[in-house]
Amino acid sequence: MTDIESLLQKTSRTFALTIPYLPPPTRDEVGIAYLLFRIIDTFEDAVLWPPALRLEALKQFVGLLERPAAESRTLAESWAREPPLLHAGYQELLAETPYVLERYQALRPQAREILRVHVARSAEGMASFVRRIEPGGRLQLETIQDLEDYCYAVAGIVGEMLTELFVLERPSLARVAEDLRARAAEFGEGLQLVNILKDARPDAAEGRTFLPRQAPLAEVFVLARKDLAQAAAYVDLLRQGGAPAGLVAFNAFISKLATANLQILRDQGLGAKLTRTTVLKIAAEIASAA
Repeated sequence: MTDIESLLQKTSRTFALTIPYLPPPTRDEVGIAYLLFRIIDTFEDAVLWPPALRLEALKQFVGLLERPAAESRTLAESWAREPPLLHAGYQELLAETPYVLERYQALRPQAREILRVHVARSAEGMASFVRRIEPGGRLQLETIQDLEDYCYAVAGIVGEMLTELFVLERPSLARVAEDLRARAAEFGEGLQLVNILKDARPDAAEGRTFLPRQAPLAEVFVLARKDLAQAAAYVDLLRQGGAPAGLVAFNAFISKLATANLQILRDQGLGAKLTRTTVLKIAAEIASAA
């Protein structure tokens, strides 16, 4: 297991399962991209930090993307001394920021630029929500539009970034590239909505209520179903475009996991999660198809 794979295992069970399906060099690029986004997610979710410190860290990290990796050591040490969260995996990732940035800077130039642009865009979107945190650390979304804006900032942009990596130097995907781009943000939004529904109670306990006050829960489920239908269409487009089997498998796996989880959330209520047996069954189906 490489150091990147080890960090993925400690920070994301789902992506640690799915990223190995990807063909090189996309596999390494997506793994490093996930870790970069996980770092800014950690700053956004930093319940042990006041909003001003979260905003400063987001700005500092985006600046590091254009500087030598070694220049991040002092900041990484400060984040280790005063961690933003109690999660051990996220703390380790922050401590390894210089290594992650070193690997990022070794990527092929076009991929590195895709990551830089999209991480900066997402960090800016996250900052807009950090600024909305009320005294006492509470964040409450009000409308469906608020929810969609939040999901776009933290996940829709990720979908757009992944799509650019998928089509990079793959001429066979040129004829479906625009259709993929048209569905990328909704794919990301659907995944994020499932996460919000799964984590609604622990998020609320930490002062973050992403389910909008002015919209019924049923409306959130309708939006998630619509988005995940677009995710399924995205996977079909990859197949039609002759994408490598591993690229199809990566997207099919996360799409099917999210769809299955949305169903048990409807059946069992907020917080419901897939059993390990169900996850392994889906993984076996995807591996067989690939």
